[in-house]
Amino acid sequence: MNSEEVLVEAEDGVLVVTINRPEQRNAMTRQAAEAIAAAMDRLDAEFDLRCAILSGAGGTFCAGMDLKGFLKGEYPVAGNRGFGGLTSWTPRKPVIAAVDGHALAGGMELALACDMIVANVDARFGIPEAKRGMVAGGGGMVRLPRLVPRTLAMELALTGEPLDARRAHALGLVNRLTEGPALEGARQLAAAVAVNGPLAIAASKAVIRDSWLWPDDDINAHQNAYIAHVFDSEDAKEGARAFAEKRPPQWQGK
Repeated sequence: MNSEEVLVEAEDGVLVVTINRPEQRNAMTRQAAEAIAAAMDRLDAEFDLRCAILSGAGGTFCAGMDLKGFLKGEYPVAGNRGFGGLTSWTPRKPVIAAVDGHALAGGMELALACDMIVANVDARFGIPEAKRGMVAGGGGMVRLPRLVPRTLAMELALTGEPLDARRAHALGLVNRLTEGPALEGARQLAAAVAVNGPLAIAASKAVIRDSWLWPDDDINAHQNAYIAHVFDSEDAKEGARAFAEKRPPQWQGK
């Protein structure tokens, strides 16, 4: 379902979710946040969907929250799901951010909430909240020190100055760079994900995300709870058969 502020389309197992407020540089509103959250529910609910791409219309990703709405008392969140309907939770299936132009403030936090990032070479990332007397409360101050050197995260938070895409890529914050629209590169990455076993994809994402805080001595025990059902699944048997028979696997998700 499309809302006026968010466009949603499904093709080849990929759900493309586009923030559609280009005149406002895709600044986030509550309506857009709720529409993104609903799209992610659809991602998890429909078996044929393997992953999602989150992008912005008009050559920019998201410039943060709509400050006009903020001054009216509106926060661009969807219930307990956080900024843009995504920063306080994650769907089971992967989400790729396709970043053109600017991903600033909540926009950068929205990109960080995704599982992978594809960016145009001219894109810029930043958490400039301090310049407005605010703080990056949508995960920027928590996720960034886990993804880039702590001192750099500190600099970005305290100065509010942006980070260009090439440096973000060199630091490992961005998976792939594109010369053209980031959506093209994101579709290629999504296609590489979509051909794989759905149970394996979901379990792998869950372990990588949740294992940040697991004690070293308990890693195997924690991980087993996430992956044991994958090895016992029909998909695992199908994957082995397909490899032996030199044919594409036919996934059932069970």
